Amino acid sequence: MTGICFSFAEVTSINRNGFWVQCGEEELYMSFVEFPWFEHATVAQICRVQCPTSTRLYWPDLDLDLPLDAIRFPMAFSNNGLSYDC
Repeated sequence: MTGICFSFAEVTSINRNGFWVQCGEEELYMSFVEFPWFEHATVAQICRVQCPTSTRLYWPDLDLDLPLDAIRFPMAFSNNGLSYDC
């Protein structure tokens, strides 16, 4: 995905349970339980995050595109198109 970056995105911290991503003025926590696609990813893959729009984050190395609302409210999205199957 290429285009204009509407906000800044950066992974600020990673631990064994998940990671924090700064998106503009907002910092969001992404647990590996709620976002299992990241559990076996490398630090480099997790840290390479892009913001192709003001409402989405994209991890090109994982080909993973997530709406910010899915990160903010993961339980609301668990039954609406986000699959947690391994």
